[in-house]
Amino acid sequence: MNSQLSSGPLVPQLERLLRDRISSGHWAAGERLPRESDLAAELGVGRSSIREAVRLLAQDGQLIVRHGVGTFVAESGTATEASDLPRLLRRARLREVFEVRRALEVEAARLAAARARSHDLSAIRSGLATRHALLGNDIEDFVDADLDFHASIVNLSGNAVLASLFTSVRPLLRDALIELERHEPDHPDTSSAHDDLLDAIEAQDGAAAMAAVAANIDSVITALQMEDDA
Repeated sequence: MNSQLSSGPLVPQLERLLRDRISSGHWAAGERLPRESDLAAELGVGRSSIREAVRLLAQDGQLIVRHGVGTFVAESGTATEASDLPRLLRRARLREVFEVRRALEVEAARLAAARARSHDLSAIRSGLATRHALLGNDIEDFVDADLDFHASIVNLSGNAVLASLFTSVRPLLRDALIELERHEPDHPDTSSAHDDLLDAIEAQDGAAAMAAVAANIDSVITALQMEDDA
């Protein structure tokens, strides 16, 4: 693998690397990029990863894909405007989803701390360990493990309506989390807040459980907002 790439999800790194080459003038406006196979060989990655990074940059208006001809850098002056709107819309949508999560899971955590029993928690701690182990590996497996953990906390609340609401929004949460992992690689790691949440529930400390959920979700919302305000 190229030294410019690190362990973890490749597509966001490749998107950023190609975007940096465009912004630095490594490829001029209107210039055709090297072939997909050549870029893959240069960077030591699979062609499918290159293809996905190119697709995202084309979606943002940075690149123009002409099938059967090649991929070209968008003309100067048009790419920035085209790229800003999809990025802003994506982050706005992510913020809205996380705001919904906050409203639901803060109350579920408070109830879980009051109602959970010690014998309920060993399997959940094991699930949390699985979630941590998958961080930085396959995105979809990690997101599924993360949501399994949160679903178990909601179920511990003993509130069937909250559990049903979580089940209803879980597909939306899954899509949003996958999008976050793929397109916002610099978002904060909230693993410690997950640990704090389970510790608080084990201690039957409702206030601490609510604070842990808020720390988990608010850090992501704040990071997304700061990027937009920068």
